[in-house]
Amino acid sequence: MPMLADIVDGVIGVDTHRDTLAAAATTPIGRILAQTATSADAAGYRALLDFADAQIPDRRCWAVEGTGSYGAGLTTFLLAHCERVVEVGRLKRPASRTGAKTDAIDAVRAARDVLGHEHLALPRRRGDREALRVLLGCRRNAVSARVAAINQLKALIVSAPDGLRAELRGMATTTQITRCAGLRDRPARSLEHRTTIRVLRITAQRIQQLHAEIDELGSQLTTLVDAIAPWLVDLPGVGPVTAAQVLVSWSYAGRLRSEAAFAALAGTSPIPASSGQVTRQRLNRSGDRQLNRALHTIVIARLRDDPDTRAYAARRTAQGKTPREIRRCLKRFTARQLFKLLERYDQPGIEILRAA
Repeated sequence: MPMLADIVDGVIGVDTHRDTLAAAATTPIGRILAQTATSADAAGYRALLDFADAQIPDRRCWAVEGTGSYGAGLTTFLLAHCERVVEVGRLKRPASRTGAKTDAIDAVRAARDVLGHEHLALPRRRGDREALRVLLGCRRNAVSARVAAINQLKALIVSAPDGLRAELRGMATTTQITRCAGLRDRPARSLEHRTTIRVLRITAQRIQQLHAEIDELGSQLTTLVDAIAPWLVDLPGVGPVTAAQVLVSWSYAGRLRSEAAFAALAGTSPIPASSGQVTRQRLNRSGDRQLNRALHTIVIARLRDDPDTRAYAARRTAQGKTPREIRRCLKRFTARQLFKLLERYDQPGIEILRAA
């Protein structure tokens, strides 16, 4: 596979921030041609494109840091103008005596970083997949807040006055939440008792509100997934939330070069760690951890409900594999299966389920 330096006349590296953009144009060997800084708005995007036309008028590539955050607006603008854009990860400051760092230096580093990579990261697609990402993020925060609120409610019950604690202990969590949400304080009780009841009621009502919010977000995710890839939720173990995460991480056909790259993105590909006469592999703990979590959820559901997966697990157990090793093998298989189906799905006119 040719390196980027072999197919372009130059690279424009961009260090992005909330209000400003710093850019540097470099040659294919990393020599700086020019540098500039603009505002992070429509006028600034136009100025950067004019800067690129002046410095590298023909074959060029943009190396943008944070295409999904501070660089999202610039990336959308450049793609709309048919520019080639690759994503740069968080730049590491090289070890040096001075440790110099400025936005201009980071822009140069961004350009030089992509010149040295064989495999380049393409920005994710916006539109419907960005809508899924926003919904997933909001739902994830709501779930975390609900768990924190339930933990707070449990702690309040443990330390509540004796009579109140005896009344609420021993109930299921759902029953406790319902009972606490309907508690009423009595003027005859002590200040501690009345205050505890108020806090229990507020906390329980917050949990109910978060539960309703999670249900609403889940319904919206289901509607979007059904519109984008209705066949995905028909696969064993795949629900609307996991399907949405897979679609967001994968984004579109051609973004990832192979199923092995998708597995590496998901953190399910083993990493070679051999040295000398020792040949071994270690667990991949990098990649998109939310995608890894989605694959784990799919595998757990398949181990519970899918006969084929259960038969595979039984066979591998007989061969001496541990449950953890079996789950890792299944996650790698699931990543391969989903990637192949997604790549075929994105080509119009193909019935995925029938072809699979």
